[in-house]
Order: sequence, then C-alpha cells, then structure tokens
Amino acid sequence: MMSGLTDLNLTHHDAENIDDCWNRIGIHGDKSCPLLAEHVHCRNCAVYSAAATRLLDRYSLQQERPEQTAAIDAGSDVVTRSLLMFRLGEEWLGLVTRCLVEVAPLQPIHSLPHQRSRALLGVANVRGALVACLSLVELLGLEASGPVTPGGRVMPRMLIVGAQGGPVVLPVDEVDGIHAIDQRLLDSASAAGPQASARFTRGVLPFKGRSLRWLDEEQLLSAVTRSLT
Repeated sequence: MMSGLTDLNLTHHDAENIDDCWNRIGIHGDKSCPLLAEHVHCRNCAVYSAAATRLLDRYSLQQERPEQTAAIDAGSDVVTRSLLMFRLGEEWLGLVTRCLVEVAPLQPIHSLPHQRSRALLGVANVRGALVACLSLVELLGLEASGPVTPGGRVMPRMLIVGAQGGPVVLPVDEVDGIHAIDQRLLDSASAAGPQASARFTRGVLPFKGRSLRWLDEEQLLSAVTRSLT
C-alpha cells in the first residue's frame, strides 16, 4: 500500500509544477478569477483543459522512461491473498490489494475534448491533483448495463490504483470490501482458467454465492497504461 501512496504523492508533486488556479482563485478557491463569470466552472476553462492535457502527457513520458520496480516477494509460506471485491453492473470482480492506493467516494469526472481513447472518461480532482479516470467496463470489454438495485444502501466508489505513470481512478458501482482468500482456491481457479471471453482474468471462483472474476492485475495495469499513452 505504501508504494501506491507514494505514487499519489508524486501526482501531487507534479501538480505543484502546474498553476492549479482552480484551487486558489477558481471554483475550489476564493472564486476571484475574472474568467469565472465567463466560464461558470473551471472545467470549462482552457487553463484547466491544458493542465489536464499536461497530466496525460506525463503518463506518456513515464511510459517512455520506465523505471525498474522491485518485485514483491510473497513468500512460500503465504496461505491467503488479499483481494478487493467490487461490482460493475451485475458482475463481481476481485483485484489484489497490492496495486490499490485507496478506495474513495465517487467524485465528479470532467470529460476532456479530443479524448485519447474510448476507455478514458476524463479527469477527477483527488485532493487538489488531477487524476485520469478510466472505464473498467470498456477495458474489460463488458456490456454496459442499466443500474442494479440490490438490497440495502449501496454507494458507488472510486478505486485509485497505482499504474506505471502514476495513480488512476477506476469508478465502480459497489465495493464489498477486502477479503483474505485461501491461496489454494486461487490456484485452483487459475489452473482451471477463465472463459475465453473473460479479458484480463486469472480465473473464476465462488464467493458468497456469487461467481467472482479474479482479475490479472499485470494485464489490467498494462491496458491502463496503453489507454493513457
């Protein structure tokens, strides 16, 4: 988890190199910017769009200059693995927590002109830093479905994950929580293999009466990087 937090700090460091006027004199500041009367909201201003473009250019630059990362040694005596369980439409998925920075409440996502990919939804303001938002539905090749109404109160969330060029936001419909799964169950699901149409999936396993897709984090994060460059 610390590596992910470091990635988020790097995003804030990069934000310091951008005149984040929206936090000082714009909609999130004292609202003294003379352009607010014309644009109503900072996201409609060319300065904000230019800052978002610089953010996406940073992802491209990081991809061109990859850094060597240390492998995480899970150890031979590990018997469980922590997975974050979440829902997209009617489908439940699991992602290992080592690539997760945090789970946050859903924030407004501001679309950008001239989108670079179909998966790129836009950018969100995460504690003052612009973070790219991607559609997991598009990345995983899922069919868009209407809203699901499960029992109880359900709050959509944002998964902030650590990609190669920095953290990215992945909106999801519901988060069940983090669960320790028996490694033998994961090994069995991986050996059986996913369905041919299940993109970026290690296997399918039962969980709380559901069929849960265990996502391959390396393939998924690679697809995230490609969508930003």
